Amino acid sequence: MKLLTSKIFWGLMLVLGGVILLLEQMGILEGSEVFWMLVSVVAGLLFLIALATNHSAWWAVIPGVSLLALALSIGLGIFTAISGEVIGAILLGGIGLSFIVVYVIQRIHWWAIIPGGVLLTLAVVAGMEGSDPGPVSGAIFFTGLGLTFALVALLPNTVGQMMWAWIPAGILLLLAALILAGIESLFNYIWPVVVIILGFYF
Repeated sequence: MKLLTSKIFWGLMLVLGGVILLLEQMGILEGSEVFWMLVSVVAGLLFLIALATNHSAWWAVIPGVSLLALALSIGLGIFTAISGEVIGAILLGGIGLSFIVVYVIQRIHWWAIIPGGVLLTLAVVAGMEGSDPGPVSGAIFFTGLGLTFALVALLPNTVGQMMWAWIPAGILLLLAALILAGIESLFNYIWPVVVIILGFYF
């Protein structure tokens, strides 16, 4: 869509946003969050429409879905009493979902599974920050990363089997198990060993 590449359109949006922020700082106007929420919705939909009209523009999914997640996060912050941790988790999850959609649309982009899985894992951990889960959050983090690489190895793609992905998957899942077992103090020795093993492998 020409609107997405229009310098005039985006320039006007930035000028309008700047004026609203300035007026808010001067105490003349309130509610700039609503403006940015609406801008995020419109921009996100424009990117998704661009994808619908041009299937080769797979990249448009990332800003499209991410901007809609941003708009949802802003809206929840304005109109609800949901905690900041949950809102942050929703934003991270939305960005992570955009990468997963990239893979679903075109399996040649298998790499999108990795940032997608990492961001979704971070979203879960971020949502748990207010509950003080202790070592459980660390275990969930490494488990999520391990499962992400396992999916890289298991899910179909147009390149071929990614057997190498089982190595980081196994290491990360092992770290998760060690955390749950309460052996965090051994990490000072585990990390150097892991680095040495990877060095010999490569």
